[in-house]
Amino acid sequence: MKLLFLCTHNRCRSVLCEAITRDLADGQVDAASAGSHPAGNVHPQTLIHLERRGYSTANLNSKGFEAVADFEPDAVITACDQAAQESCPVWLDSAVSVHWGLPDPTHVSYSTQEMDETFDVVMATIARRIQRLLAEMRMDMSSEQLTGLLTRIGEEDHGTV
Repeated sequence: MKLLFLCTHNRCRSVLCEAITRDLADGQVDAASAGSHPAGNVHPQTLIHLERRGYSTANLNSKGFEAVADFEPDAVITACDQAAQESCPVWLDSAVSVHWGLPDPTHVSYSTQEMDETFDVVMATIARRIQRLLAEMRMDMSSEQLTGLLTRIGEEDHGTV
């Protein structure tokens, strides 16, 4: 199964999703991330928080849709509310699409402590969601079943972020 995580700037949340999924899935799921308006670099705090928790940061970068045009995801998961409102490229129309809204840990008004706490919550939420996906997914799932599972996972875990 292939999952593509989208966030407008592909600088934090979608990158967190990509890195955490790759680590937890251990080859069961392939993950990538992209943005409609990529920032061009991953937020430094994103890399620091991933490394602190032992996640690999190898090959993580901020990229646009064109960089993942050949990825052919089974599901596209938007990680920020802005990305959920944006149009995706036509070539993504065959993929299941769901929204897993997450707060932005790098919000400029956060103090260092608030930023760290938000990273903790967001990363734990992503890990729980991916662990649940791995526990409940089947490789023979229909698009409707996959949509239902991904939607339930996002909705049932929504109150924690």
